[in-house]
Amino acid sequence: MNRETGPERSLRLNHLSWPEVRRVLDRDPRLILAVGALDHHGPHLPLGANTTIAEHVALDLSIRLQLLVAPTFHYGLTKPDWAPYPGTGTLRRKTFHRAINELLASWDDHGIDEIVIITAQRHEPHIEALLTALTENAATKIVDLMTVDVTDIVEGNPEKERGGELETSLLLYLAPELVRMDEATDYLTDSASPRKYVDGRVTTPPPGFQGVVGRPSLAAAEKGAAAYGRYVDVLAEALARPVSGPDT
Repeated sequence: MNRETGPERSLRLNHLSWPEVRRVLDRDPRLILAVGALDHHGPHLPLGANTTIAEHVALDLSIRLQLLVAPTFHYGLTKPDWAPYPGTGTLRRKTFHRAINELLASWDDHGIDEIVIITAQRHEPHIEALLTALTENAATKIVDLMTVDVTDIVEGNPEKERGGELETSLLLYLAPELVRMDEATDYLTDSASPRKYVDGRVTTPPPGFQGVVGRPSLAAAEKGAAAYGRYVDVLAEALARPVSGPDT
């Protein structure tokens, strides 16, 4: 369904007038914000892979629950390792935290009572910065999509992968035109070095590392569709509010 012209459409802030926004907030005073990152995920996936996943979930939740959704914040915190992986970019933690806080504060004055921040970026400092983003009045809910259990859908362990089976499957489903499977290479090792690098515990990439940990060769659009559907269903259930009626 077209997110802009179907009988149910995503309620994008940047596509609505302020009176339209006020009417939506009078019905449900919540706002969704997708926060992405510009980070390497191997030679086969785009730098904006995390952003693409989070943004699609935010838009589909807006459709499902008819909630306002803000324009996606495309930058976050990544490891500052630009030289080996051109295009990767990061904000400083202080800058990122301040930018998110100032955005939330600006919306806090408009009667919004909860801001739902959705991200798919695993980097711990990124998550920690979002968890400390607060407003004076509105509650904030941070949703890390990578914590949703999809281990029954994929063969590998998503928690130990980067640019592997899960993320490649999600992009094959959401944006197949951005995936270059002819460039995908599995990276399997018993060494803890790649994991320590991905987690930020060491600063130098291990030999032969191209941004991938895991087996993108196992990826399939069908797996991505199932995992993506799980994300949207879990969040929609968590965010659903009972409909008020004359006897409630």
